Parts: sequence; C-alpha cells; structure tokens
Amino acid sequence: MLGLSKYRWRATDDQIKKAHRKKVLKHHPDKKAAAGAVDDDNFFKCIQKGNAFFLCEHRYQSLLTTYPFVTAMEIFQDPVKRTQYDSVDPNADVDPPSKKAKGSIYKLWNPVFDAEGRFSKNKPVPRFGDDKSTKQEVEAFYNFWYNFDSWRTFEYLDEDVPDDNESRDQKRHVERKNKAQRAKRKTEDTARLRKLVDDVLSIDTRIKKFKQEERLQKDAKKIAREAEEKKAAEAAELKVKEEAKKKEEEELAAKASKLDSKKAKEAAKNAAKKNKRALRKSVEDCQYFVTEGSASASIITDVLADVETIIAKVDAEELSTLAKKLEDIKGAEATKAAFKEQADALVTNNSAKESDFKTLYA
Repeated sequence: MLGLSKYRWRATDDQIKKAHRKKVLKHHPDKKAAAGAVDDDNFFKCIQKGNAFFLCEHRYQSLLTTYPFVTAMEIFQDPVKRTQYDSVDPNADVDPPSKKAKGSIYKLWNPVFDAEGRFSKNKPVPRFGDDKSTKQEVEAFYNFWYNFDSWRTFEYLDEDVPDDNESRDQKRHVERKNKAQRAKRKTEDTARLRKLVDDVLSIDTRIKKFKQEERLQKDAKKIAREAEEKKAAEAAELKVKEEAKKKEEEELAAKASKLDSKKAKEAAKNAAKKNKRALRKSVEDCQYFVTEGSASASIITDVLADVETIIAKVDAEELSTLAKKLEDIKGAEATKAAFKEQADALVTNNSAKESDFKTLYA
C-alpha cells in the first residue's frame, strides 16, 4: 500500500515517512474531488489505518469496521507495534524450495535463510554460503541456526479483545486464549525453523565432503601412527638384537681374553721355568764359579742358594733379561760377574742385602 514492497521489514523510518506523505497527497479524497475524480476512500483508509493496512494486504477489507483503527505511521514508528507487524508480514517470507526444485542448493537456500535471519536477536547472521565455504563456516552456520534466538512475536494475530463495557469474564477469556495462541505459534515457529535447518542439513553435500576429509585425515593419521609404531617396534627389536649381539661379542671377547690371559700366564710360567733352568744351568756349566778343579758339595750348595735368592727376588722381565745375558757369556768369572751385577741391583733397590748371598760377595 505504501509502495515499499521491495523493502518490507528493511524499510527505514525515513523511507516510511516519505512514502506515507506521497501516498496521502496522491489519494486524499479532497484532492481527488478537486480534480473531478469520483472514488471511494477505501484505499486512503488502508493507507491511514494501521490494522486496516494489514487487512488490506490480506484482502479482508470487509473486516475493517470491526477493528480499532490506528494510523499506519503510529504502527511503523512504534518499535513494539512495528516488531509485531514485521513478525507476521507474509510477503517478507521466502518459502523453502521443494525437493524437486532444480539448481544449486546455495542459490535456492541462501534467500530462505536471509529472510529467516531478520528475526535473529544476534547479529550478524551467518549465510548458508556456497561450496567454497570452510568447515568452520559451515559449522558456525548450523550452530547458529540450531540455537536460533528469535525476536518474533505473534500479538498481531490476536483475537480482538472485547471493549471494557462488555463482559469482564469474556475479556479475560479472550486474553488468556490469545496468550495461549501466541505461545503455541511461537513453539510451532521454532519447530518449523528447526525442520527447515534439518531439511537443508540432510541435502548439504558439504557435510559429506567434510566427513570424508575427516575420515581421510583420520586414516592418514592412523597410517602414520601405525608406521611410527612399526618403526619404533623395529627399532626396539633391532636394539634388542644389537644388545644381544654386543653381549655375545663381549662374552666371546671375555672368554678369548681369559683364554689369552691363561695362555699368557702359562707362557710366562713356562718362560720363567725355562729362564730359571737357564740360570741354574749357567752356573753348572761354569763349575759353580770354580776355575780350577772341581767344586765341592758345599760350594755347589752355596752357589745354587745364591741363584735361588736372585730367582726369588727378581721379576719375570729381569729374570728373562738375565737369562738372555747369560746365553752370551762363557766362563766362570764372566758368569759370576753377571750374577754379581744382578745382586748389586737388588741390594741397591733394597730388594736384598749382601748378607743374603753366600758366594757373590765372598
């Protein structure tokens, strides 16, 4: 009636004022009469009267006389009354597409939710989006609409309350009835909107795509985890094998070392025996240091005692050195000199005393 059909609930106060003024100037009965036009004033009444404005849109002009009239400007300038009017303005609604509707679901459904979004207390209202919408955007959309907080009310559809001069009980009955009807319409509208969201969710191919991507990600993580676990298990198994091998090698090395040590000790023992025999043989070969005649039993005993003292006092290395030295020596004096040199060394380092020897210092 005001020429603001394309704006509906989005019309501003300034647009409403200008449109109202323009229509009043155009359709005022006095102006038409002055122009010689003959016309009833029904259209002008629809412009002027708020409830009549609503009824004219619904083509219930025969009921105009049954409603208390309020000017259209009063309705649209009163936030509460305008909210009540916008809540039930059918021409602002966008019907959801049918299941057989062809075309992109984004082009078909975005206008629906744009229209429904006018009732939201929370702004901005997320759009349905398109096939490029991210998972976070799509989840935000459905979270918003499944928790939709609507300012929509239904007082404008109330049954007319009787005047004060009529039955008070009847008036209270109508008021209670209106209150119950408002609550029922609110519940039905909430259920309608919930079904609307359920319907679009059931055909939203993005959800399937996101689930598939999540499944692929989970599978990839699972494969990576299993590969990591397998790698860790193989590493652990390899470590166990390496440790077992190392232990085996250490045991073999210890056995070999023990065997080598045993052999070395045996060899050293044998060498010591050989060297001792060499020392004893050397004095025997030189007639126990006697240059003329044969050595008596007492001399032999004393010389062998000195040899045994040296053998007992020297270490294996010194014993070996002395034995090798004696191999190259011939004669009693030279042999005795070699033994005397060794005895001197023992006396010098306090390993023995001169008195320990019977013949070398005689």
